[in-house]
Amino acid sequence: MSTSPTLVDTTRAEFLKFRTVRATFIGLITLIVLTIGLAVLITLVIKANWSQRSPVERLAFDPVATSLVGVFFAQFAVGVLGARNITSEYASGAIRTTLAAVPRRVRLVVSKVIVLLVTFFVVGQVVVFCAFEIGQMIYRSGHLPSGTLSNSTDLRAVIMAGIYLTLLTLVGFGLGLILRTTSVTISIYVTLLLIIPIIVNFLPSSWQDHISKYLPSNLGQSMTSPSAISSHSFSWGTATIVLVIYTIVIVGIGTLLLTRRDA
Repeated sequence: MSTSPTLVDTTRAEFLKFRTVRATFIGLITLIVLTIGLAVLITLVIKANWSQRSPVERLAFDPVATSLVGVFFAQFAVGVLGARNITSEYASGAIRTTLAAVPRRVRLVVSKVIVLLVTFFVVGQVVVFCAFEIGQMIYRSGHLPSGTLSNSTDLRAVIMAGIYLTLLTLVGFGLGLILRTTSVTISIYVTLLLIIPIIVNFLPSSWQDHISKYLPSNLGQSMTSPSAISSHSFSWGTATIVLVIYTIVIVGIGTLLLTRRDA
């Protein structure tokens, strides 16, 4: 009599699938290039034009945020990778084979979440720390104000940048579970991160203050900023909790639908 695969078995299988897919390699390279490459580009531009900045602009300069600017673009790369982890199986029809091999669908979701969580936490932390350190080296070479990991607020901002990317990977995965189509999932994901914030900017300011702080992109800014963005934004800790709740709810809904729908 055959036995159902254990969580360890399914996690190993999911990791094998994840690392052998060509799209994964391309997506990770894109993540690295966007995060580190843009950090180098932006910090070099700032260094070259520092003498043209006004005293007010110099006082407002944030060496940490500018070295992590690539995170804004990398968030789209991780969302796509998270979504494709499930939608590509629906597109190819492989989901039927997967569910036949792993009939316990919740276990399958947990395995995929573990693979994405571990992979993107490690990769995310590596790329944001590299981006930060390279950026600060460039600033120090030009005698500009710079951050340091010995400063607890700077260290926290860098760590949270990696966590932000990890959570967005799971948000993309959860949306993929719900929508099951790559193009639709990416469209909704981009709308949440980019289009809705633009729309909110056209609302009355009193509405903006109450709505904008709950948007994922604004939560990310609060998480990765060494200091408070504004009085209308959440603290980094609260912002992290809110984004974690978003992630759990989206993945939870996707898991519920997976258990109730046909493949």
